[in-house]
Amino acid sequence: MSILVWIDHFGGKVQSASWETLGKARSLADATDGRVAVAVMGTDVRDIAEQAIAYGADVVYLYDDPVYEHFRLEPYAAAVKDATTSENPALLLFPATTRGRDVSALVACQMDLGLAPDAQEVSFQDGKVLAERPVYSGNLIAKVVVETTPAVVSLRPRTAPMPEADTSRQGEIVEKGAVIGEDAITTQVLNFEEKAVGEVSLTDARIIVSGGRGVKGPEGFEPLRELAQLLGAAIGASRAAVDAGWISYDHQVGQTGKTVRPDLYIACGISGAIQHQAGMRESKIIVAINKDPDAPIFQIADYGIVDDLFKIVPALTEELRKRLD
Repeated sequence: MSILVWIDHFGGKVQSASWETLGKARSLADATDGRVAVAVMGTDVRDIAEQAIAYGADVVYLYDDPVYEHFRLEPYAAAVKDATTSENPALLLFPATTRGRDVSALVACQMDLGLAPDAQEVSFQDGKVLAERPVYSGNLIAKVVVETTPAVVSLRPRTAPMPEADTSRQGEIVEKGAVIGEDAITTQVLNFEEKAVGEVSLTDARIIVSGGRGVKGPEGFEPLRELAQLLGAAIGASRAAVDAGWISYDHQVGQTGKTVRPDLYIACGISGAIQHQAGMRESKIIVAINKDPDAPIFQIADYGIVDDLFKIVPALTEELRKRLD
């Protein structure tokens, strides 16, 4: 039995969710006496293929060609389908990152395969793939049996532990070229807008400081940023804050934004509507700061402070600075 894992990377850096997904595949393969294959696309990315072996891959299909220099859905999906044909896996496993969701959905559609997106657990049961995924804004967990072979599953970030790299591991690297040419690709990447230096990715963050309608404006995020910088945290936001134009969409947490699962989530001025809870309720520890004692966020918070965030957040920052100095 074989499992094929797609590795998501950008700018030479692999998304940590990819290694978590690979670690999950390794544990499944070990339990079934199977093997783990990996598909890597890019240019000059042999080092990523070697890292994949260290993290648990037995074989890496390396698609190293200028056509893969930037992420584009058509050539990446074509490469995954080619690797699937070569490997004949029982399971195609993707990290449920933005790019991972896109590629997994297109591959499943083009190959007429069953897809369980955004799963928080995956296993084999009676020869079939069983995926557990939250539904109804996280209020229920659905157990999905995928009838096709292979099955396609995308795994939520931070639902599997980060594996340890073993640089002594041996594996095979199968070098591949471009599966389709430029004339078959409908999109081009012209340029990128860089994030502000020092920003922490929401997906990878172990601590998130998030603001909502209660921050009252774009300047209201400044005390949150100060706290986040001290903690090495990412800045999140509710849809209300994003829709108001106070912060960009890439910070949005919730049903229509990113789904996160940090060790610590600090919600500042966020009422906690069910749509927001859908994106953060699985955080290990939730701290809520809100003036309204009846705010829904307190129903899921581990710790709650009923007070003005503009008084509490600076005080918390100052106290933490004293303890961390």
